[in-house]
Amino acid sequence: MDASIIRPAKLAHIVLKTNRYKELIDWYQMVLGAEVTHGDKMGTFLTYDDEHHRIAILNIPGLPQTRAMSGVDHFAFTYNSLSDLLATYKRLKEAGIEPVWPVNHGATFSFYYRDPDGNIVELQVDIFPSREATNEFLTDGRFAINPIGIDVDPEEILARHKAGVSDEELMRWPEEVTRRTTPPSSAYLGRFHATLFKLVGLAKPR
Repeated sequence: MDASIIRPAKLAHIVLKTNRYKELIDWYQMVLGAEVTHGDKMGTFLTYDDEHHRIAILNIPGLPQTRAMSGVDHFAFTYNSLSDLLATYKRLKEAGIEPVWPVNHGATFSFYYRDPDGNIVELQVDIFPSREATNEFLTDGRFAINPIGIDVDPEEILARHKAGVSDEELMRWPEEVTRRTTPPSSAYLGRFHATLFKLVGLAKPR
């Protein structure tokens, strides 16, 4: 094992997509004894330990309920610091692997990648130092304005990081945030799912 490669600190969460939204939330609450840390008509976060969410469930009305369509949306790995995440971004880019969606979610700073089979893998770092601080962000109204996130440029973030800008400043959630409720572009969703989301009214053409 190459000791020079920075590895994730933990597997963070899984995200499911469904057209049986309440049924799935109730099932995971019952089976895992999980509690809701955030919930709205688009998505619900559930946890059963000290992580802000171990399972997220996305509400996709009209989603065909087949094995090919419902199921896992993506899975996530957490890094210990933004420095580790950016070092990994640089290493992967040099290997020809670039994120399909780099974004500041407010609670996490995330780079999403697509594996050779098309599965989405999120590499992330927690923005807040504690679960309490994260939960405050998720429940005090800031997250509700833009639950999707603010797109970022990894190269710009990397350059500012090298220039000495603090992690806190690089990941800071703006005081004023533009409302955003539409999903990311087809680079993340894939062309088929992007078209499907438009058909069910959850995404606008870009």
